[in-house]
Amino acid sequence: MYLSPEKKREIFSDNGQNADDTGSPESQIALFTYRINHLSAHLKKNRKDFNTERALVKLVGKRKDFLDYLIKTDIERYRAIIAKLGIRK
Repeated sequence: MYLSPEKKREIFSDNGQNADDTGSPESQIALFTYRINHLSAHLKKNRKDFNTERALVKLVGKRKDFLDYLIKTDIERYRAIIAKLGIRK
């Protein structure tokens, strides 16, 4: 499995407020970004895997919803997470 519980814990502790913070938008965006990067690498090798392509599009949409929520609620948290993950210009 590409996403072990240890890796998830590491992602949440790096981007959340603490190691047990799994619900904050920052930690969810970081998890989605990790999964998106993994699926993108898979699709570069397997171009005709349309189920994975669909899952990737859905993940990108979910991440966009979280980013839109952060823009509306707290622009500084939004700027911090996009700078940390490097997902926007």
